Amino acid sequence: MPEPTIRPATDADLPAIVAMLADDPLGATRESPEDLTPYRAALKRLVGDPNQHVVVAVRAGRVVGTLQLTVVPGLSRRGATRAIIEGVRVHADERGSGLGTRFIEWAIEKSRAENCSLVQLTSDVTRTDAHRFYERLGFTASHVGFKLQL
Repeated sequence: MPEPTIRPATDADLPAIVAMLADDPLGATRESPEDLTPYRAALKRLVGDPNQHVVVAVRAGRVVGTLQLTVVPGLSRRGATRAIIEGVRVHADERGSGLGTRFIEWAIEKSRAENCSLVQLTSDVTRTDAHRFYERLGFTASHVGFKLQL
């Protein structure tokens, strides 16, 4: 199997990206693959922001993964810049292939290149397999996260 290429996402990638976002019990309730209009507007905003990196993994000409890396300058931790990993998805038939590990390694390398002091992410409490995956890669469950739907 050829090594995947990780590159910036384009508008042409949106059908595959949104399909992956919707392909799990949580995503199925909040994503709308039949209407890409809001996703196109969001990608346009993201591409225009140098602190946003929406990427896809492509293997044999097929989009097989996606993630978003956000670089956040801050005042805390002595003015540290941090990176946030969000929206990590690997196509169902690629799970277990090592692609997820390669993806997170890419995000960590990119975070270092952006002079970030730490990388953080959140994962829904129901995603126990994902929690084991992130812990295996060195992440620690050090905080409790809160969200407020608007």
